[in-house]
Amino acid sequence: MSGPLLEISRGAFRRNIAAVQRRLSPSELLLVMKDDAYGLGVDWSVAEATAAGVTWFGGYDIPTALRIRALTDQRVYAWATSARSEVATAITADIDLGVGSAAYLDAVIGEAEAAGARVRVHLKIDTGLHRNGFRPEEWQDAVATAMAAQRRGSVVVSGVWSHLAEASDADDDTAQRVFLDAVAHLVEAGGEPEVLHLTASAAAWWRPELRGSLSRVGAFCYGIRSADGPPLEGLRLVARLSAPVEQIDGGVVRVGIGAFHGLPSILRGAQIATPGGLRRIVDIGGTTMTVEPWGGVASGQRVVLFGPGEAGEHDATALAEHVGTVGEEIITRLTPAVRRLVVD
Repeated sequence: MSGPLLEISRGAFRRNIAAVQRRLSPSELLLVMKDDAYGLGVDWSVAEATAAGVTWFGGYDIPTALRIRALTDQRVYAWATSARSEVATAITADIDLGVGSAAYLDAVIGEAEAAGARVRVHLKIDTGLHRNGFRPEEWQDAVATAMAAQRRGSVVVSGVWSHLAEASDADDDTAQRVFLDAVAHLVEAGGEPEVLHLTASAAAWWRPELRGSLSRVGAFCYGIRSADGPPLEGLRLVARLSAPVEQIDGGVVRVGIGAFHGLPSILRGAQIATPGGLRRIVDIGGTTMTVEPWGGVASGQRVVLFGPGEAGEHDATALAEHVGTVGEEIITRLTPAVRRLVVD
């Protein structure tokens, strides 16, 4: 085995899903799979998640949602504002669509009516993050437009959703009140939303009182914790990134992975697992990185950058914190030069 390798555990993924489902219950898990399932692969993980009882999948954008749809007949949700051509394809594929602007709502309704089809939409109320979503003062008109389309048979208002800013508990409590007021207005207008979803991974995990009937969780299901966040009880990182020692020169140890494989070139000082114990990254080059030496180091030995290793465990978020980013970025930026291997 040569070169950098990302080993991905099906078993760890299944156990994480089960742990998340227990934590969220009675709220249902919507498994988010953006960025090719956080760089770990949509194709294998949809089948595993379906077998584990996941009935809702989130693709973020329509192309990802269509990839998921080809692999499962469960509900698939896409919430990124998209081109009308993509909307038309999504309607044909029975994708639920998140809608957070008047222009996009008109486009979705127009495409559904042109196709003679009915599309399920989830209306987004802006509760303070200002990442798309109808402002509270726009909500009445949005509901009126959507309900009129529902009466015409082109739309089903299937859900209400939002994003939390997660700036503070008090801000999130205020956001929940805005959210519930929006739901109440929809119900008064004759709506019967099937699902309500306000929380993503962190809030769904730590603030159960904010959960709706559906909770959008992605990174946590792969064991990727939040930056500066505590370990997640019952979850473990499903991936293990390793690379071989390629050169030993006067006590300098060079390992065969670098910036051309996707590692941030400024990543220094982070600890990695070696056969001689934890050692620090000294420098990142194009195709290699330099690490602190250890006794008995030999060419071909493998070091573990994150995931279970001979000297302990180190997660992707711990690496990310050294460069002021998040664990998802460390994994998703890995290039095709890093071989992926899905194992049991």
